[in-house]
Amino acid sequence: MAKFLMLGKYSAEAVKGITVERTKKVTGIIEECKGAVDSMYALLGVYDLVFVVDFPGVSEAIKASVTLTKLTGIAFTTSPAIAVEEFDKLVG
Repeated sequence: MAKFLMLGKYSAEAVKGITVERTKKVTGIIEECKGAVDSMYALLGVYDLVFVVDFPGVSEAIKASVTLTKLTGIAFTTSPAIAVEEFDKLVG
């Protein structure tokens, strides 16, 4: 499994739909796309949310990102991530 960061930005409409139930639905969609949520955080700044998620590959990450945007109205920017130790091995 590969790590991905999913950075979310709320639309005005998406803010109105914030509920515990929607968060559970989001987690379920990630799991349906063969992902596993490591952690989820609310942010202040450019982005409103960050999810740290494991997916088997890019295809599953893209599917989850688009599906969640359609469902919630939250615009997600999804990027692969690797541990700094692995990065150092690759480029060091």
